[in-house]
Amino acid sequence: MDSLKYDSISALVRAAEERRQRISEVVLQDQAAAMQEDEAVLYERMRERFQIMREAVAHGMDPAQRSTSGLTGGEGAKMLVYSETGGLSGTFLTRAMARALAVAGCNAAMGRIVAAPTAGSCGILPGCLVSMYEDRGVPERAVVMAEFTAGAFGMVIAQRASVSGAQGGCQAECGAAAGMAAAALVELQGGTPQMCADACAMALVGQMGLVCDPVAGLVEIPCVKRNVSSLMLAFSSADVALAGIRAHVPADECIDAMRAVGDALPASLRETAGGGLAMTPTGLRLRERAFGDKG
Repeated sequence: MDSLKYDSISALVRAAEERRQRISEVVLQDQAAAMQEDEAVLYERMRERFQIMREAVAHGMDPAQRSTSGLTGGEGAKMLVYSETGGLSGTFLTRAMARALAVAGCNAAMGRIVAAPTAGSCGILPGCLVSMYEDRGVPERAVVMAEFTAGAFGMVIAQRASVSGAQGGCQAECGAAAGMAAAALVELQGGTPQMCADACAMALVGQMGLVCDPVAGLVEIPCVKRNVSSLMLAFSSADVALAGIRAHVPADECIDAMRAVGDALPASLRETAGGGLAMTPTGLRLRERAFGDKG
């Protein structure tokens, strides 16, 4: 088969539809051929990454966990306790939120995570996939295969736009992660390749224009909590797509628009800690607390 270029979501969808396969199956076959590796070897590497995600969740659930700056920590454990009440969103989603917070907290505390696609957005995909595996009983193989779909969508976003907050704002990090996760969730629920694309598009639209404004220049505030909002966006976008509702603007065009918006953002809103929440009175006080720097 012709190798994939990962320069458009539409090409991924078309390849899967023509071969009557899931996007993940097409991607695994393509990557095995391109890397001259057995599919089983690549699958095992991806499975190991899923295990790292699960370990990051466990590490981040420690109530005593604190980041090296001391600004964040323990959010995952608090959310897990709250999930026992069901909350407003129900037990499943509140537990998923707890996992996203736990992984983001693990990262802030210098633990091992999977950048999916970045450290700043590391809790979104694990929060979705680990929850589907542990709380919904989805088989491990299906979850690991869904990672290939998420990765392929991430590769397209990276090529057509960016997954860097310094280049495109947080829409390029948490937005990309939400789109990747939404596509993976749709595949896990038996949705079509086109539904995966529509879910990704809707998630990207939901984060369009999101700035990157880390307080004190650290991937903690507001990054940790943005992982939760992005996780919820992934689930809602997946559900909308699974309901048969199409994205009005194709995913590739959403990615192109995201790039244009990112290019238009001023430098102060692209991970420089020079604007947004980073420059609020509280943001400046937190920077002084972390570094003793009054700027």
